[in-house]
Amino acid sequence: MANEPVHVVTGAFGYSGRRIAKLLIDRGYRVRTLTNSKNKPNPFEGKIEVYPLNFDSVDSLAESLEGTEVLYNTYWVRFKRKGVTHEIAVQNTFRLFEAAKKANVRRIVHISITNPSLDSPFEYFRGKARIEKALIDSGISYAILRPAILFGDNDILINNIAWTLRRLPLFGVFGDGKYKIQPIFVGDLAELAVESGSKNQNEIINAIGPETFIYRDLVKMIGEAIGCKRPIIGVPLLIGYIAARLTGMMMGDIMLTWDEARALTMNLLYVNAPPAGKTKLSEWVKENANTLGLKYASELAKRK
Repeated sequence: MANEPVHVVTGAFGYSGRRIAKLLIDRGYRVRTLTNSKNKPNPFEGKIEVYPLNFDSVDSLAESLEGTEVLYNTYWVRFKRKGVTHEIAVQNTFRLFEAAKKANVRRIVHISITNPSLDSPFEYFRGKARIEKALIDSGISYAILRPAILFGDNDILINNIAWTLRRLPLFGVFGDGKYKIQPIFVGDLAELAVESGSKNQNEIINAIGPETFIYRDLVKMIGEAIGCKRPIIGVPLLIGYIAARLTGMMMGDIMLTWDEARALTMNLLYVNAPPAGKTKLSEWVKENANTLGLKYASELAKRK
């Protein structure tokens, strides 16, 4: 067992990392996680090795990656918190890739975002583009997966749309609500990641689901499925953002950032590409209609 190649997942106690780690374990791989959340509940009952995600030392990271065949990187920060900015997350990821090279990791499967760009007006998308470039330039075999929005048990966006529909007499969308979105099931992303880990060729995959929604139609579909069909009204971007921000504050959370709101309306969560996932959001929502949105899903609560 000690000499068996290791598959390492950053953040295996988190949302997408947990699904990737579980799939690897189910397929008989030796699995390790690098995590900053060692106090989170461990759902794997001793089936996973737990190491610290120590960005302060490249040498320490390299030691934690010793014997690694494939590194699945889900590390990122959605917004600034406790002094950790997008820029710090970028630099941390650079150190992780440097450590992977030092540890002779064969392949890195990296979770990115749709439409990253070094020229993006949004720090989130610029940071993702810089990380992709660093990985490509590293010389390590890579697969870059670019999801837009994830859905599944304990997701944020889809659940909180349903939560809002259950509680308010109407639902506001930014502007005309005609921008597009392509959610992928978190289990499909995990399968795609593990399959990509077994390959050798470098690849960039738009990890989108089989359905493309106009945002207004997405809200309508969710409302009909959960039995809470509401009038959908267009509101100015700033007004809608303020409303989302205030709702988040009432829930002790950050429901939406300004950049996320703007990126959504600029169609950055849409790409003209064939789907990589197979699970339809519309079917999943119907199957989970009785529980979807009963409780608010807090990003900050998940990070504690």
